[in-house]
Amino acid sequence: MSYIEIPAYAKINLSLDVVRKREDGYHELKMIMQTVSLHDTICLEKTREAGIHLECSDRSLPADSTNTAWRAAELMFERYGLAGGLRVRIIKRIPVAAGLAGGSTDAAAVLKGINELYDLGLDIGELKRLGLRIGADVPFCIEGGTRLAEGIGEILTPLPDFSGVDVVIVRPDIAISTPQVFSRFDMSQVTEQDRPDTGQLIGALAKRDIKEASRHMKNVLELVTMRWHDTVSLAKGRMEKAGAEASLMSGSGPSVFGLFADQEKALEAYTMLSAYPQWECWIAKTV
Repeated sequence: MSYIEIPAYAKINLSLDVVRKREDGYHELKMIMQTVSLHDTICLEKTREAGIHLECSDRSLPADSTNTAWRAAELMFERYGLAGGLRVRIIKRIPVAAGLAGGSTDAAAVLKGINELYDLGLDIGELKRLGLRIGADVPFCIEGGTRLAEGIGEILTPLPDFSGVDVVIVRPDIAISTPQVFSRFDMSQVTEQDRPDTGQLIGALAKRDIKEASRHMKNVLELVTMRWHDTVSLAKGRMEKAGAEASLMSGSGPSVFGLFADQEKALEAYTMLSAYPQWECWIAKTV
């Protein structure tokens, strides 16, 4: 095999809680993460010419060693002494700096793709350990599905399947820096009402009861991002007005998603929200 294509799926946060700030400066998290069908496509091709060669359909992204996909390929080549070179092409659909793990999922797909392309035989545990060296969300993107994520996001516990739910995603036309959001986050300002009830949420997801889940879906980072950027709060309000059973900001934002009872309602909401020219909008399903 000399060529492979791998889908790189986006994620949303069905909840996000910050437990504490650790001595190493990282924040310890407790969150429920969910894969959705919106995805990039990663194309990997072996080359005789040594080195990593990266192309991306989004010209605004770097095509060098600062790109997570490049770093993932470089890590695999160095660790396993792979011969020759690799051409990496990213067909980008997931927006950048949007709280949807676009960079992390590209890196995860490269790790999985190289494992298959070079017949390395690495199990998912080893791939996740490698992925953590690139970013905290990469292990989840390797595993996918519905997961409780703890630590800095790398401790993953499988949850009952929540696939097939209709999702609409809106990204306001602003860029959010995750480090800046965390630097502005003040634990002392968080009340119990701001925090998700993770146990109750897991129970609702297991029953696929979206209305019940909506009462427990919270993201404490909304306290920062929505005060910083009014348009994110506006997007969440319009998502709810468009008929979402549940709506939440994903990650540190600015993307907002809504869960819908059926595809017809999701399509109606997508049509309504796509009318705002300052926003990007997608319709997807949980995976």
